[in-house]
Amino acid sequence: MIKHLLALGLLALSLSAQAQATLGSNLIVNGDAESDVSGWTGFDGYELFQAVDYGSSWVLPTQPGPADRGSKMFAGLGAQSAGFQTVALGDLAGQPLRYALSGWLGGWAAQGDNALLYVSFLDRQDNEIGHAALGPVGPADRGNQTGLFLQTTSGLLPAQTASLMFSLSMERQGGGDNDGYADNLSFVVSSVPEGGTLAYALAGLALLGGVLARRRR
Repeated sequence: MIKHLLALGLLALSLSAQAQATLGSNLIVNGDAESDVSGWTGFDGYELFQAVDYGSSWVLPTQPGPADRGSKMFAGLGAQSAGFQTVALGDLAGQPLRYALSGWLGGWAAQGDNALLYVSFLDRQDNEIGHAALGPVGPADRGNQTGLFLQTTSGLLPAQTASLMFSLSMERQGGGDNDGYADNLSFVVSSVPEGGTLAYALAGLALLGGVLARRRR
């Protein structure tokens, strides 16, 4: 599903303007659902997920989730729902950058419905040269509880990264509702401290070697 969505998103990306990135700020627009689904664009052929109120129909304020959860979270629609947004690195492109990706993902009781947050690292030709992902968080990961659970990852952006595409998808695997849940999604970039640039350069060379190796197959 992600590969198909990525192709659709890259087509849309080539036709639309992008927001610009700044250091130390959350680059995901409306990652907390408090502005409904503003900032997110649906993929052709898929329903865009919805913003719902915490409460008895979804996740109770007393059930697992972020302490600063606000009043809303994202939930799925239909069998599969997904949306995306993009940001251009602008003047930050080519600089050694570290990223921190986090989000609260979950579902309903023992059902397998789940959410996935996928970040594509794109070069100036909108080719994916790397990615990061959170989820899916299945019922075993949640202890068969209804709620959202913090997921995190971090790393170095490939040196050739010029823009980012954030894709959030929910999949229904049981029941009548799509109970893939997400809230408080965040992606922050920061400068690599002096002395860390060698590791950054080596990571870029390793990535380039992997790309060349795939092309030879």
